[in-house]
Amino acid sequence: MKKLIVIILVLICLKINAQVANNNYTPPVTFTAEQDHQNMMDQLGIRALRPGPSGDETAPNHANYDESLANPYPSLPDVLTLKNGKKVTTPEMWWNQRRSEIAEDMEREVYGRIPKNVPKVTWEVTITDREWIGFTPVIARKLIGHVDNSAYPLIDVNIQMTVVIPMNAKGPVPVLMMFGRSVLPAPAQPDREDLDKINSALKELLEKEHPELKSIFDKYPAYSPIAEQTSPYGFGAPRPAGDPPTIVQLVADGWGYAFIDPGSIQADNGAGLTRGIIGLVNKGQPRKPDDWGALRAWAWGAARGLDYLETDQAVDAKHVGIEGVSRFGKAALVTLAFEQRFAMALVGSSGEGGAKLNRRNWGEAVESLTGSGEYHWMAGNFIKYGAKDATFGSKNANDLPVDSHELIAMCAPRLTFISFGVPAQGDAKWLDHQGSYMAAVAAGPVFKLLGAKDLGVSNDYNSEKMPPVNTGLLDGQLAWRQHDGGHTDAPNVKYFIQWADKFIKASPAH
Repeated sequence: MKKLIVIILVLICLKINAQVANNNYTPPVTFTAEQDHQNMMDQLGIRALRPGPSGDETAPNHANYDESLANPYPSLPDVLTLKNGKKVTTPEMWWNQRRSEIAEDMEREVYGRIPKNVPKVTWEVTITDREWIGFTPVIARKLIGHVDNSAYPLIDVNIQMTVVIPMNAKGPVPVLMMFGRSVLPAPAQPDREDLDKINSALKELLEKEHPELKSIFDKYPAYSPIAEQTSPYGFGAPRPAGDPPTIVQLVADGWGYAFIDPGSIQADNGAGLTRGIIGLVNKGQPRKPDDWGALRAWAWGAARGLDYLETDQAVDAKHVGIEGVSRFGKAALVTLAFEQRFAMALVGSSGEGGAKLNRRNWGEAVESLTGSGEYHWMAGNFIKYGAKDATFGSKNANDLPVDSHELIAMCAPRLTFISFGVPAQGDAKWLDHQGSYMAAVAAGPVFKLLGAKDLGVSNDYNSEKMPPVNTGLLDGQLAWRQHDGGHTDAPNVKYFIQWADKFIKASPAH
């Protein structure tokens, strides 16, 4: 008894000491998104912003969908001209000079900088399970990436990731990392005998705690609280119409995959900017204008996931890709551009802040991302380009030193697949499919300079028009395909796998 009292007292003391230690830290600032947005506007000296266009075509400020008005700034920054006016003519000039110029502008003005003091991530495997996906046996692991918060214990960041590898692979496999919820695909279930034991024990426990349940169980003697479960992706499951799910296609082709949960890295809202990895590094204080936004934070988290994959001998770490749709399509493109260890990306329906040209006046606009709803994706400095009235006057999209074609160019010569659907099926006109195609066309010269193939069309972005729906431009390391589905990249997955396989097999490692 004395020993137990001593242990309890020690635990109480430890808790008190921890609370005292935490009291030495300034608590995190708690802002609404609107308050945080206003704080950034105050830092930048902005008094008023232009409102973003409305997606309601009957509204007075509706988005433009007239192609004759879509290119008010038809000249993009030249991707192969240095700031001093000199033309980039060799790969060495690109790698040593021009790419770093573009990256600097992208970091300072668009996506923000990753701080130098971002803490270390330690990965822990919490579950290892043998499962089935379709007819393929797999090893599935659930992981947590613990971010060191010793410098500011008031904020915890634990990155959630699931990694799935085919069991029958003859060697290391390529892996597609996808932004999404970290879930095991088909958790192994107890067999019928074990499940009967669990149900018997559970019924006994329930009757003990809630005697009134005994009469119900007596009334339904065959009832079991826990029924046998089957997974929609499990062995022998009926196949739905159309293409199999993405994960089924990947493992059937010999790929592995990973799901990394962006919300466990950084919240998808402005109120969360003093929490998550951005808040942890800033010790709970608001951002400065060139600090990273959520897109860059998600990309950082994906790179930490790649750190783990590089330690897994079952993974071909030289052929890891990144995938996402919509806001996570933006994040996938940002990830490939800045994290050069990723070999490829499937960029789905990314729109403004992703593949869409900022200078295009079509659907979603720069002003859509400078208001309080979506500004958190970007660096604070990006808000300047929606300014109507500020100490520096006003700025618009044409004042940006860079545009999305240069973000795509930063991915060269690695495999970059730009995917969209069609408005009729829900991939809204808002995303500006043509403007995104123009950006891919304008990025082409960098792919060619580095010895890769581009879309295989001219690089005149003002005259090139999208190919017909379901017609892929898939011969080069830069690829485009608009499928006939909606706001998803699922109909393009089989084309992505075939396209990537071709280049993986042709790589020196294979």
